[in-house]
Amino acid sequence: MEIKGATLLYTLAGLMITFAGFSALLLALRPAAGARLSLLDRYLAKTVMTYIFVLTAAALLPALLALYDIQEMWIWRCSGVLFALPMLSLQVTYPHRRRKAVGKGPPPAVFAVFVVFGSTVTLAMLGYISAGLQYSAAAYITALTIDFFTVIFGYLIALDVIMQQPMESFDPSAPH
Repeated sequence: MEIKGATLLYTLAGLMITFAGFSALLLALRPAAGARLSLLDRYLAKTVMTYIFVLTAAALLPALLALYDIQEMWIWRCSGVLFALPMLSLQVTYPHRRRKAVGKGPPPAVFAVFVVFGSTVTLAMLGYISAGLQYSAAAYITALTIDFFTVIFGYLIALDVIMQQPMESFDPSAPH
């Protein structure tokens, strides 16, 4: 049984994994240029990968549930809950986790888009789908897409910050 939006979900999953690969390659450029990885570099890599894998799983989940001949209304409700809970947890705890890892919170633009806007969209999607409204598939896919673009936005802002950091040369004989 093919569900509404399956092609778009598969396309999103492919884009997400491609983005994860390119973001990891871009972060590998600093050490390749002889710079030491900063705490922010490491935190960014881990955060992007975590978010992207949650988003990719959410993109594939409706098709997986459809294999069990679950009614479409329940596919979107289950997918919405299974996507929203970990995503909201990541979104709302991001400032605390970043502060703990690198010593300071996110820039205001990242907080506004990545945390506030992203979590608002995720929560709105969960409420819409839980209510069983007509366009649950569209609400789910829209939230997934917006959350993906908030990750891209956060990554680009963080990448800009990283590129402005001084390039400390890497000495392989120095203690770590």
